[in-house]
Amino acid sequence: MTQSIDYKQLLREAGLRVTPQRTTIVSLLSETDDHPNVEDLYEKARTLDDTVSVATVYRTMSVLENAGLVRKLVLEDAPARYEMMPQTDHDHLVDMDSGELVEIPGTEIASLLDRVAAEMGYELVSHHTVIRARKV
Repeated sequence: MTQSIDYKQLLREAGLRVTPQRTTIVSLLSETDDHPNVEDLYEKARTLDDTVSVATVYRTMSVLENAGLVRKLVLEDAPARYEMMPQTDHDHLVDMDSGELVEIPGTEIASLLDRVAAEMGYELVSHHTVIRARKV
């Protein structure tokens, strides 16, 4: 059974004004398994709400990122991609040939980063690693 999310409440709790466009964009981003860019979100949002403009999506993504609801993934030579802020840190691998963005499961990278930070006299608070790779 899938848990229903109240997107309007999510926006309110983040201290944001609730608009139909923001609700549409948050619902799309929450329900996607990929990491869409602004153009992808715009195309999907327009099918649900024809009042959404590409400028609205750009502004909304900036507002959501500043509110801590969204993580912006900046990749070399490609449009930024987005995901809802994950409950736990995880990392990403970018396929350099296809551009596919894949979430890396597990805690091995976090353990390594914890150890490196501790060796340097720091406590790791959070992390996000983007690995660029090619299939062999």
